[in-house]
Amino acid sequence: MRKKLTLIYILAMTFFTAIAYGQTSTIRGSITDRYGNAVPYATVAIPSLKIGTTADSVGGYLLTGIPAGNWEMEVKYVGYQPHSTKVHTNGAAPATKDIVLTDESSSLDEVVVSGTMKEVSKLNSPVPVEVYTAKFFKANPVPSVFDALQNINGVRPQLNCNICNTGDIHINGLEGPYTMVLIDGMPIVSGLSTVYGLSGIPQSLIERVEIVKGPASTLYGSEAVGGLINIITKNPRTTPTLAVDAFGTSWGEINADVAVKLNAGRKVQSLLGANYFNYQHPTDNNHDNFTDVTLQHRISVFNKWNIEREDNRVFSFAARYIYEDRWGGEMNWSPQYRGGDEVYGESIYTSRWELFGTYQLPVKEHIILMFSANGHDQNSVYGDTPFLADQYIGFGQLTWNKPLSNHDLLAGLTYRYTYYDDNTPVTADPNDLGINKPTHTRLPGAFVQDEISLNDNNKLLLGMRYDYNSIHGSILTPRVNYKWNSLNNNNVLRLSFGNGYRVANVFTEDHSALTGAREVVFAADLNPETSWNGNLNFVKKVPFSNGGIVGFDATVFYTYFSNKIIADYDTDANQVIYDNLDGHAISQGISLNVDFAFMNGLKLMAGATVMDVYSEEDGQKIQQLFTERSTGVWSASYTHKGTGLTIDYTGNLYGPMRLPLLSDNDPRSSKSPWWSIQNIQVSRAFRNGIELYGGIKNLLNWTPNKGNPFIIARSHDPFDKSVEFDESGQALITPENPYGLTFDPSYVFGPNQGARGFVGIRYSFY
Repeated sequence: MRKKLTLIYILAMTFFTAIAYGQTSTIRGSITDRYGNAVPYATVAIPSLKIGTTADSVGGYLLTGIPAGNWEMEVKYVGYQPHSTKVHTNGAAPATKDIVLTDESSSLDEVVVSGTMKEVSKLNSPVPVEVYTAKFFKANPVPSVFDALQNINGVRPQLNCNICNTGDIHINGLEGPYTMVLIDGMPIVSGLSTVYGLSGIPQSLIERVEIVKGPASTLYGSEAVGGLINIITKNPRTTPTLAVDAFGTSWGEINADVAVKLNAGRKVQSLLGANYFNYQHPTDNNHDNFTDVTLQHRISVFNKWNIEREDNRVFSFAARYIYEDRWGGEMNWSPQYRGGDEVYGESIYTSRWELFGTYQLPVKEHIILMFSANGHDQNSVYGDTPFLADQYIGFGQLTWNKPLSNHDLLAGLTYRYTYYDDNTPVTADPNDLGINKPTHTRLPGAFVQDEISLNDNNKLLLGMRYDYNSIHGSILTPRVNYKWNSLNNNNVLRLSFGNGYRVANVFTEDHSALTGAREVVFAADLNPETSWNGNLNFVKKVPFSNGGIVGFDATVFYTYFSNKIIADYDTDANQVIYDNLDGHAISQGISLNVDFAFMNGLKLMAGATVMDVYSEEDGQKIQQLFTERSTGVWSASYTHKGTGLTIDYTGNLYGPMRLPLLSDNDPRSSKSPWWSIQNIQVSRAFRNGIELYGGIKNLLNWTPNKGNPFIIARSHDPFDKSVEFDESGQALITPENPYGLTFDPSYVFGPNQGARGFVGIRYSFY
């Protein structure tokens, strides 16, 4: 009898257990940001159960069919950090789980790497680092990184040619060669690609952009005198399975980005992406018979791999290829006129490949190997002047990070090899210009830094770098950084001081040396530049009682140059004369960023920079060309909770800058006017992962020709066939040439493209 009762009990318990486990429950909740605003259409999933859903327009979600157990739930949405949380269900009662997502750009605790070459929270970094995420750049969609930086305070994309629309990036008034551009910490964009490589980096690859303003040459070398821009590409682990972003403008521009995540097993993820840009509609709204905007046909393919290893050791590598065909010139130009003197055109074919990666050695110590290689082939003509160039760069870096008590040591060895060849006298035998001699530059180096935590509120960073340039010899660059923060971390003060050193390569860095409109003259052999830099940065966060926050970020900067290399446009209208300055140059100023975030969904950002950049020689102070004294940027974003519509308004404002004139008779103004580019965008995200957006760029329809008699000098005679010259080579004043000018497209300070509408679509599938 007892055995029967025991058997009945076991069968009953098994039956009721089976019923209990056969039951399922639901998980519901809301998804908001840290200000309490709803995050609509986020993806919510329990990967182990292969169950998922999408939140509704007010951030509510419901997961059904969840068996009893402890489950890990993941929440993802573009522009926010991925969120994981544990949820318990008993197979009967519904569970509630509210989620708060963190904006990618809102946290002081986000990880940055550019300031100290190792992962550290933005708050704890003794070097001030500004971080801008993909969400920031989506407020003003553009086809390249070069254009995307136009709304960052103190950073200005500068056009250097009215015809081919090439440019570089200025930081705090210093020209492009003083700014180092990195991709995932690798010095990919340098030398020859400084002029054309920036426009080939699609915005779709950006995870975030880290910017260091001021001296960074102690860790990154001589090109980082003015600062650095580190473009961090997307991580295959956290990207959507499929992402598409495409838009077109009323001018006929088409840009499309497609990215696919691939899983090659449990521990290998890959991101494959492609970017396509096309603009083939010659436009001449300023009636000078030249294209207002360069015509371009560009394709870029990108592939990045992440491999998971034991103990979370890093191993990632990526490759990118870009091909671009661009031209600008007279409206009736076609490829048959390429390189001739019948119809003027500037035509550039660019073919470029890149490979870069990071590998953490399988040893107890934290040792990381970083490597990169790239090749850049440029086939270009500027009117009847050809410029053919090849460049190959190989780079390797080994770093060792060792925390010891209150010290955090970082030491590294680097080696960089550069091969450069072109068809100019730069790579010719000085004794026989008919003999070509490509340059081979080797740059081994070593650096060490010690980050000392004096106490909870004070940090001191000491650094030193030594490089040996195979052409110019030894280079020594020290650095000192100090950081103080209040106990609640709402106040942070940073002070930095360092030395910079730069070796110039005029033909790869300065487009004006290539156009053929002016003769390039080297007054003497160019010696390397040296500089001393100082920055004072103060950050203050003021939280509101209702949960909002306002942030202030102020910086005072100062750089003193000796032996600076100056491009002289003023001495001779037909020449660009390069020489070391027999005196000194100074770049100084102050900048302020203000960031507001309100509980009602309104976000405001505004910044302004006032600076004075000049050279002084023989007691004469000369303002630097193409450098404004003041600039401002702003962005405003508001999401209406009822409709889900988001409105983004972005803009910039630039003060006057000194411009190169050809003679005292040149009727053009020696200074640019105040000018502003403003944009507006309306977007809406939908449940199925689709986001639609559209708006107007350059709302004010501003172009440089307004208020100027002409921008390109003698655009009707680009080969100077009707110009008469005196014995010294100066243009004569004649009835046909009343101002005594020659053809020159270097008078440029802003884009020629007027107002245009745009519409686009984004699709993300996780």
